[in-house]
Formats: sequence, structure tokens, C-alpha cells
Amino acid sequence: MRDSLHRPKGFFWFAIGLISLFGASAGAKPNVLLILVDDLKPALGCYGDPIAVSPNIDRLAAMGTRFEMAYCNQSVCMASRYNLMLGSRSSSSGFYSFGSQFRDVYPDAVTLPQHFMNHGYVAHSMGKVFHIGHGNTNDEASWSVPHLKDKVIEYVLPASTHRQLTREEALFTNEFSKPIKSLPRGVAWENADVLDEAYADGRIASHAVDRLRSLSSKPDQPFFLAVGFVRPHLPFSAPRKYWEMYDRGELPMPKFEKAPEGAPKYAVKRQGEITAFKPVPVENVIYQDDLKRDLIHGYYASMSYMDAQVGRVLDEVETLGLDRNTIIVLWGDHGWHLGDHGSWTKHSNHEQANRIPIIVYAPGVTLAGRSTRQLAETVDIYTTLASLAGLPRPEGPQPIDGIDLTAVLKNPDERLRDHAYHAYRKGGHMGRAIRTERYRLVEWQSSDPKAKIEYELYDYAKDPLETKNVSTSQPKVLARMIEILKKEPPAKSQVPKAR
Repeated sequence: MRDSLHRPKGFFWFAIGLISLFGASAGAKPNVLLILVDDLKPALGCYGDPIAVSPNIDRLAAMGTRFEMAYCNQSVCMASRYNLMLGSRSSSSGFYSFGSQFRDVYPDAVTLPQHFMNHGYVAHSMGKVFHIGHGNTNDEASWSVPHLKDKVIEYVLPASTHRQLTREEALFTNEFSKPIKSLPRGVAWENADVLDEAYADGRIASHAVDRLRSLSSKPDQPFFLAVGFVRPHLPFSAPRKYWEMYDRGELPMPKFEKAPEGAPKYAVKRQGEITAFKPVPVENVIYQDDLKRDLIHGYYASMSYMDAQVGRVLDEVETLGLDRNTIIVLWGDHGWHLGDHGSWTKHSNHEQANRIPIIVYAPGVTLAGRSTRQLAETVDIYTTLASLAGLPRPEGPQPIDGIDLTAVLKNPDERLRDHAYHAYRKGGHMGRAIRTERYRLVEWQSSDPKAKIEYELYDYAKDPLETKNVSTSQPKVLARMIEILKKEPPAKSQVPKAR
């Protein structure tokens, strides 16, 4: 992989073929490398983004299968990671918001890495895997050795914080000795002229390389390694060289910054975590073009910085010969609004917050450079990885909502479901959503049983920017979508917070 971009194309495809044909010894359990990325929408070259500089994730996609229509089950960091690790949708488990510990509700839950541990694997993790912060902690029972954590909110320039604990730093370190809003705001971006390891993702990549070397020294011991990168999560702190990869004049500015016509007022999320960073106005949600451009620049620069760290890990996989018997999955926990609908966060039921990248490389199963439009969900990863490794289907005791996508990995034209499901709670409203290849329906149900159910319906063939809710003008489509949604179980009430 290290120099695969510079090799003749014929050599690349020939090499991939040899890996698939001669890779793993008969009967050997495959290793698993799970790469988790925070706040990553499909703003990547392999997903057709014309300005994204993402050569390493692109080459992973060239090795395996890219899911074009993959969706998180909830666009919240903590909840989405519970969806992944438990194989449970939030609406099945009741985990929607921060501060809820899953073992308080499911003390005997078998997480994704535990399922592998129960079948002879060692499980290691580093970086942001479970969400640590906002009252949530790591789950030590999921790992064979202690989890190696690092920072999420990070600055290297004193001027960024004036050496004071910022609001977001306090939240991500579970430091609640002072009211959060009494603390100063940190800056929204930083482009220091530093080496990659000055920030957490660079250090995590180095730890991952070291861990791969150690794990590969015991070839008869299969491993499950989870490596979590935090960029492009705010603040957009990345070494300056990654900022210099982009021409500010070519950055994609938001095309539609209003709420969708006819949508409920609560459907669009504005303000939120973005206002915890300077120089974003705390109350004014209409940003100046220069500020918009700075934020978009920071997102792309942070993505390219993270991509380079993914490349270091992939290089080591190849150097050690692990690519012959290691399943690699790259997953973004949810998307991110970059000004569309006037929003600069996640936390919604709209496309930009819920569509994610999922890329799977499985030696001997996936075909190189393929993509599929099979609708996929985060919860499918647990079930699919178990199948690929030859393990029994997970049974819980927590709800298991995912399907096995192995057949799609073998044949990208295979179709196993006609919609993806996600949900988001907003105040006193529960929004359950389904996404088909053409439409999205959102059903908003108030906690007041007397309140009327409200619907959003978007036609992506005609309106990819979600400018108009067509639920009233397309009654037949609305009725069909409601019937599909009725097949999904009702949403579980939110579980009590642990603190």
C-alpha cells in the first residue's frame, strides 16, 4: 500500500488478486482492523468529492467495497458508537443522549469486541472508540488490555485557549466542577506549523503501528483492533501543511442555507456545539462568508490530516503482511452540516448529518474497487463482521438490529433491504426516519399524546438539497413511506441518565 498509488495499475490489481487467492491459510481466523472516524461525512475522493484530498481512504476503497448509501442510526457521537458496539439502534435500546451508560441497562451486554473475545480473539483499542466525555466513559469489559485514550479537544498554541480549561475540554474530560458556560471558549480551528504527532490522531496512528507490530508477532492469535481518529471533529486542529492542500477559493460553500419549506420548526438544528468555539457568534446563526470559508477549510484540512494517519496504519498492515488475513472496516460515526440549512453541527434527521462512509475490505470476499447502493446502517457492521470472521450470529442480550451484508460484499448488486432507518430526539419530539434510494420520511411524534404527528418527506431525485418538504403535495408517496415505517418497531423511551 505504501507506494501503491505510484505503481502501474496492472500491478495493483494483480497484487490484490494474489492476496484474495493465496492470502489466508486454510482455517485461520481473520484479524479485524476497525477504523472509526469522528464527524466524517462522505467528503472523500472515493465518494466523488471533487476537492477532497483523501488518497489513503481512497486506496482502501480501491481494495474493497464502498457503500454509497450508508447511514448512521443516530447523528450523535455517543449514541452512534453504542449503535456500532451493541448492534442496537437507539430506538431499540433507548440510548439517545449523553450520560446514559449501557451497562446500567444491559449489564450483561456482549459488545462487538466482546463477541470476538468470546471466540478466541484478543481485542485492543485506542483513540476515540466509545465516547468518553459528557458523562460517558469507556467500557473496560470490551477489551483484553486497557483502552489507550487520547485527547479529542486539543490545541498546541497558547493563544488558542490562553492556557485555560475550555468548555469543550471540560465536557470531553468529564470535568464538571464548574458550570460549563462559566468556562472560556476555545478557538474553532488551529493551523500550527507542527508535526503530525503534535495532535492526537498522529499519536494514535503511531500507537496503532506499534500495536500491529506486537500483535503480528503472534500469528496464531487472531486480533480485533479498534483505532479511533477524532478529526474532523471540532476544533479543526490540524498541522498547517494540510490546510495548504486546499485553495480557499475552490471550497464548496453551502448552496441552501434556509430551513426546508414546510418543515417543522424544530427539524433543523442550529447553534449547538459550534457556538462553544470562537469566533462563532453565540446567538447569531448567520455567519459571514469568511467565517463560513474558515470553518469549511478547517473541516477539509482536518479530514486530510486524519486520512494521512489512516495511511500510516494501512502501510504497516501491508508491511507486516497482515493484509492477506485482516478484514478492514472504515466507518464514520455520523455526518456533519457545513452550512446547509444554516446548520453547522450534526444532530438532525437530514441527509448531511446521517449519511456516512462505510468501506469494507475482506480478503477472499470483497472485490477490488467495487461500490454498492445497498442501503446500509451502522448496526449492520457488528453482524457482518461476525459473519465474515466465521463467528456465530450475535444474540445479545441487548437488541441485535443489524443484518448480515456479506452477500452484498460478494455481489454489490445484491439487495437485502429497501430502506435504512435512523432516529433523532429533539426536545419533546421523537423523529423516526427511513431513507429509501429516492426518498426520506421523518415522522415526528410529540411526547404530548394529544399532539398531531408531523411528517417530513424529501425527494432526492428532484431535490437533493432538501429545500422543500413534500409530504402534503405527494400524498401517495407519503402513504407508501408510512407503510414502510410501520414495519419498524416503535421507538423505546429514553433511558435515565447515569449521573
